[in-house]
Amino acid sequence: MLLLISPDGVDEALECAKAAEYLDIVDVKKPDEGSLGANFPWVIREIRDAVPADKPVSATVGDVPYKPGTVAQAALGAVVSGATYIKVGLYGCTTPEQAVEVMRGVVRAVKDHRADALVVASGYADAHRIGCVNPLALPDIAARSGADAAMLDTAVKDGTRLFDHVPPDVCAQFVRRAHESGLLAALAGSVKAGDLGELARIGTDIVGVRGAVCEGGDRNAGRIRPHLVAAFRAEMDRHVRDHADAAAAS
Repeated sequence: MLLLISPDGVDEALECAKAAEYLDIVDVKKPDEGSLGANFPWVIREIRDAVPADKPVSATVGDVPYKPGTVAQAALGAVVSGATYIKVGLYGCTTPEQAVEVMRGVVRAVKDHRADALVVASGYADAHRIGCVNPLALPDIAARSGADAAMLDTAVKDGTRLFDHVPPDVCAQFVRRAHESGLLAALAGSVKAGDLGELARIGTDIVGVRGAVCEGGDRNAGRIRPHLVAAFRAEMDRHVRDHADAAAAS
């Protein structure tokens, strides 16, 4: 599994840089603008410059409305600013067809500029609370639009977590559908160290966290600390090894 860490700005990105050996992707977002809130282009550039060159930077383009042209331009801005993973939160799409239309525009805008960039179609485990597309539709939406990955997060940050809305066995269906379509499967949403065993068991490719590596486990008031990133990575690797050993033994 790859570990994606989401700093809220350049200062925290510098803390991530100190823990670069323990993480795989640095994610740029603006939490006060939503679960997948978009940050400014210059912040993406500054974070790209702040972290080691071999660590890819991902950037969210927002909890987006059903406005394909607007979203395509936002996605182009993110890749031009230095992000190599472009995440789109399909917040305002109420049907798979709307979501596919938005994502096709994003894929074209991003890939025309940088063919090796990865486009991530992101949905919400708590979709029932906001009226957007069903979480299990995301892999098909990503595949039909030509995206590279499907992701689930939580839209409402009220203390509920990924598995509160989509239990592990349903997440396993999500991962399986993504893999059957040749996609990466990413899971986030107040993920804690205690969730890592299940995430390893179901074959998750990318785990996204913030609060779990912040002081006090608080994604808002706490700050990312390198020793917490290191501890989380160690626990994640332990579960991946244990799962691999169990699979080999069986």
